[in-house]
Amino acid sequence: MTGTQRHAHVDTVVIGGSQAGLAVGYHLMQLGRTFVILDAHDRVGDAWRTRWDSLRLFTTARYNGLPGMPFPGHRASYPTKDETADYLEAYVERFGLPVATGVRVERLSRRGEVFDMVAGQRTFSAPNVVVATGAYHTPRIPSFADRLDPAILQLHSSAYRAPSQVPDGEVLVVGAGNSGAEIALEAAQRHRTWLSGRDPGQEPTRAGSVPDRIVMPLMWFAASRVLTVTSPIGRKARDHFLDPPRGIPLGRVRRSDIRAAGIERVPRTSGVEGGNPVLEDGRALEVSTVLWCTGFVPDFSWIDLPGIQHGSYPVQQRGVVPSHPGLYFVGLPFLHTLSSALVGGVGRDAEHIANHIAARTDQGAAATTDLTVAAPSA
Repeated sequence: MTGTQRHAHVDTVVIGGSQAGLAVGYHLMQLGRTFVILDAHDRVGDAWRTRWDSLRLFTTARYNGLPGMPFPGHRASYPTKDETADYLEAYVERFGLPVATGVRVERLSRRGEVFDMVAGQRTFSAPNVVVATGAYHTPRIPSFADRLDPAILQLHSSAYRAPSQVPDGEVLVVGAGNSGAEIALEAAQRHRTWLSGRDPGQEPTRAGSVPDRIVMPLMWFAASRVLTVTSPIGRKARDHFLDPPRGIPLGRVRRSDIRAAGIERVPRTSGVEGGNPVLEDGRALEVSTVLWCTGFVPDFSWIDLPGIQHGSYPVQQRGVVPSHPGLYFVGLPFLHTLSSALVGGVGRDAEHIANHIAARTDQGAAATTDLTVAAPSA
């Protein structure tokens, strides 16, 4: 979308132009609804392009398609982050989804039956708003990190791109989940490396192996159909992974890979002594670099609406916010299932929300709104 385009009779604004927002847009378009998707990035897919260079998805292409468009390539391949970004861009082009890039919503509030959104010098209004920004917003870094020696390079996984960023010397990778394990393997090619944190376990089969191709359909079925918030086993899994946040079992990296790379596994990093990181067992490590693979903290502080959060996450029922009719969330972990935050898992939740919006609009709850979207020129 280029220039300034005026949208008359817009029912819905979708905030977030990655997989969750695009899936909602697809279903709204199938229902003949008017909407716009606001993406803070300059280009569709940039949320993926800015990840570290060697990142691949943890599920095969077979399970990474959005509604109406399979993921290209071999069904058993693991797409790269750039292939994923290009797929999202192609998805927008194929279905002609109205995406305005470079529009970052800074505040969401309510005025009667209409929601107001402020994005820089622009203001948007709509009776229906879908927040599709996910839950991975602010890097989670321990408060004691600022007491480390200034000579130690500190990088969160969100700022890490390649091993070339890491200077000479020893490396401590904090966080032993999938991100930490994969980044530690890269660091270990050139540096003595420690991997700090709880062992999250590993999937029963090696990614890409024949046994994995047999087991994967069963695992996907469980993640998308069995482990739901409406089942006791699903709620138990949700509480295990989200309260407190925990990494899922290792996928591509095996414990044997970590040992073979000469990486030393150590306890959690708990503090600082003499400017060096200290482990729970009291040992201080002299390192040149600390790579924080400690995840993210959700941040919905820009939503100026009472009672929408309990702890870090919004209060919602499969994406529908009962306390604020017309407000929805999509793309959150365990919105409905374990797969709700995955590329190939957002489609069912997106369809549910789009249908809810359509029903609400047809019942006359949504007022007609004219919306002007100013997008950057090409």
